[in-house]
Amino acid sequence: MNSAHDRKAAIKKLKSLIYSTKQDLDVFRKNLDKAFYSPVLPNDVECNEHNYGNVRCDVLMPPVYSTERIMIYIHGGSFVGGSKSAYRSFCATLANATSCRVVVPEFRLAPAFPYPNGIEDLQIVFRSVFTEEQIALSLDAGANKKSEQPEIIIAADGSGASLAMALLINLRERYRECISHVILISPWLNLSSDSPLIKEKKVHDEIMTGDCLRRCADLYTNEPNLSNPLVSSLLAAKEILKGFPPVYIQMGEKEILLEDAKQLQRNLHDAGCICDLDVWPEMMFMFQMADEYIEEAHLAVEKIGRLITYEEEKIDDATLTRAPVLESGLDREA
Repeated sequence: MNSAHDRKAAIKKLKSLIYSTKQDLDVFRKNLDKAFYSPVLPNDVECNEHNYGNVRCDVLMPPVYSTERIMIYIHGGSFVGGSKSAYRSFCATLANATSCRVVVPEFRLAPAFPYPNGIEDLQIVFRSVFTEEQIALSLDAGANKKSEQPEIIIAADGSGASLAMALLINLRERYRECISHVILISPWLNLSSDSPLIKEKKVHDEIMTGDCLRRCADLYTNEPNLSNPLVSSLLAAKEILKGFPPVYIQMGEKEILLEDAKQLQRNLHDAGCICDLDVWPEMMFMFQMADEYIEEAHLAVEKIGRLITYEEEKIDDATLTRAPVLESGLDREA
């Protein structure tokens, strides 16, 4: 971690991701975009717009990438904010680290478009990505005498993780089989009235508060829906989770959301699925998006890159002093 001044600056920036009902909604959205938008993308990553179905998306392409692998990134923003332009720079860094194209959908946001509108948009994007990638592989297979399914990665952060889990729960088996990894960063997993974070309104960390979580949930959907696994995936039964792709959760040690992530890991293990929980000491909610202030942000994204590309992790003295605590070993054969 860098200086106390850098940490303070990082916290100020990351708070832009969390909507407080004391704010005007339009002001929140503009401030979020302003905090994270960059006119120049890192690592010579190219950005093109593409419509998957009727949903506008960014497609970020690093200089070198696998044509057989593609990521769909579902952005956070408290269900009511965030955009592909705000996440463009971060997802460009992720594209470079993972050596794959990253699709960032501009799905509809609450409160104008509450649950399940965003999920429906993401289903359209997923099916369209799957179809286009499968066609491309089939054309290539004509020369190689083989046919394969596309490799799709689902990644999400914050409130976007709720949407990602809903997307996965709804997918048919033939679609789930093509998902090689699910990456959740600081996920929102339980918005129900039984959640300790919702009950204890005064609970907070450096970025998040239980009260903000509750109020954003109320804007996302009506109270009866909050216990639906498509909204609160932590409440999904074992039968629903069976057959889930390998899940990797990355988050900071200081987050109030950490206990929910630990419970999701247990739930997935009980369902016979692979789930890694990667906890970074002293880190806060979505520290990965404050890379100008926090060195660990770069290391965390690099680790996601190694996970996807199966590169051997290089260990040296410096790495050992900064290495995150991995709470369960990842089975790379899964």
